[in-house]
Amino acid sequence: MTIPPAQPTPAQPTLAQPAPAQPARARSVSAQTPVVRPGTLAGAVPTAPAPLLPSPPVTIPVSVTEPEPARSHPLDPPAPTPLRIGNASGFYGDRFDAMREMLTGGPLDVLTGDYLAELTMLILGRSRLKDPSRGYASTFLRQLEESLGLAVDRGVKIVTNAGGLNTAGLADAVRELAEKLGIAVRVAHVEGDSRPVPEGFLTANAYLGGAGIAACLKAGADIVVTGRVTDAALVTGPAAAHFGWGPDDLDALAGAVVAGHVLECGTQATGGNYAFFGGHDVRRPGFPLAEIHADGSSVITKHPGTGGVVDLGTVTAQLLYETGGARYPGPDVTARLDTVSLTQEGPDRVGISGVRGEAPPPTLKVGLNRLGGWRNEVVFVLTGLDIEAKSRLVQEQFADALDRSGKAPAEVRWELARTDHPDAATEETASALLRLVVRDQDAEAVGRAVSGAAVELALGSYPGFHVTAPPGKGAPYGVFEAVHVPATEVAHTAVLPDGTRQDVPAPTVTRVLDLVPLEVPLPPAPEPEVTRSAPLGLLAGARSGDKGGDANVGVWVRDDNAWRWLAHELTVERFRELLPETAGLEVERHVLPRLRAVNFVVRGLLGEGVAAQARFDPQAKALGEWLRSRHLAVPISLLDPAEPA
Repeated sequence: MTIPPAQPTPAQPTLAQPAPAQPARARSVSAQTPVVRPGTLAGAVPTAPAPLLPSPPVTIPVSVTEPEPARSHPLDPPAPTPLRIGNASGFYGDRFDAMREMLTGGPLDVLTGDYLAELTMLILGRSRLKDPSRGYASTFLRQLEESLGLAVDRGVKIVTNAGGLNTAGLADAVRELAEKLGIAVRVAHVEGDSRPVPEGFLTANAYLGGAGIAACLKAGADIVVTGRVTDAALVTGPAAAHFGWGPDDLDALAGAVVAGHVLECGTQATGGNYAFFGGHDVRRPGFPLAEIHADGSSVITKHPGTGGVVDLGTVTAQLLYETGGARYPGPDVTARLDTVSLTQEGPDRVGISGVRGEAPPPTLKVGLNRLGGWRNEVVFVLTGLDIEAKSRLVQEQFADALDRSGKAPAEVRWELARTDHPDAATEETASALLRLVVRDQDAEAVGRAVSGAAVELALGSYPGFHVTAPPGKGAPYGVFEAVHVPATEVAHTAVLPDGTRQDVPAPTVTRVLDLVPLEVPLPPAPEPEVTRSAPLGLLAGARSGDKGGDANVGVWVRDDNAWRWLAHELTVERFRELLPETAGLEVERHVLPRLRAVNFVVRGLLGEGVAAQARFDPQAKALGEWLRSRHLAVPISLLDPAEPA
């Protein structure tokens, strides 16, 4: 059934405050995964969590009353051992040695690898056009060749979405590799994400959840290959298989989704791309892992002795990355990001708890990739004096040359980057960059016509004329689009190690996704005080990224005083003032008090998506750092006295 939108829960307390006590509530609990909180079932002897065994567990619904946890007692039985899930890849092209490092660096139960992104699917689609037997991330096979024996010896399961557009093909290739190495291994894969490809498109893939992965693991798979699943599904699938969670265990699933979201981008959780990197050794960050418990809570950490850091800031940054509002929807569950509580539990150990889950939406997202046309780029170097006049001259000359050719591109964009400095000590620092980007459906219009016009100016334009690279012929660019289809129309299928095909049903209870109100109760505004102009980044961290043509910028601070100021100061209006490029676009602000964070979503900033390269920073990776560099009036009480005025 489908549950209509309901009123959101009240705003949650800040990170430093404990969550209010919740009343006792009933829930369905698997006989294999009893609630082990003290006092839950008087006299009951808890069993260990269901292991990743060949036969699926039998689930017996038991109605129990679940009070809040009681104080630990010396005679209380020990909690079950957590499931340790590591990550060895955040994208196609990540550190090659990471798989081996994660397998040898410390104990693990499951190792995941995330190879897919919107742009990757386009790359794999073009690869499959050349060779229908490909369409998967071949790097995974080369990594596995040197690590498969390690994984089998240590009993570590491997779950990866490297199957891309050809999961069966990669699964067969893994079997062939194992046979060549003389290693007995059980391989399964997940199908069903591939959708009918509309005319003019290269790929169409639904984002599946973790249930198919769970089915493969419960059938005894050592390696599970998927295609387009959500990034977090690589974690929710193994956790559901291990603990025996069903589709009604929404809070536990939501907790695993949050842990999966932290792990999915690899070293971004351990100090990589971190705003406050200066306080840590992040020259070679270790990859992250999550210790997941039966209730869905987790601890984010890394192997001992590896580089980087895991602290409240690194985990907060990754939680905000490429998200939108407080409701984070997925195929298995909608996780409420406004219920996440983080605690520093020790060096390089951050606990995640309190995550609430809601029924998933009745639809699945489908990513579509197509070739949008042809693109070319020329960067002119302007040195010394009269930069603006030189820029005008070359633009006028280029426009005249294109008109004379009779093949002017449909889209012509110029952008002048004033990287020059007055009285510079080197030629490079005396130079500005004038970037020309052209697009058209006709390859010839962006190829010879553009390159010829640029070359012919070499001896007859501004003084010091040169370009950063010889003009090329141009290249195709891609466009990403997203649509939604009913989950019941997607044939999610687990292909088990023995070849059996097991249907994975869509959730029977769903909830139409509605936004948490953008305006939630804020902390009291700080008292007026003396301010001075300073960069936002002296107080706040930020992380930004892309979702199709939209960008997000998550901004957080590290203490309650700074949070009271940020929550009232960094409004949508102030955000647009600080980033003028967003002034004419739709901007949403989502408040996450428990994380002391605000998350901005900028609609349409990236045009037709990363593959279209519509912008200088096509994935908005540095948008947050631009925001942090902008000056605004900051209360002096919040600034470090050692900071320069």
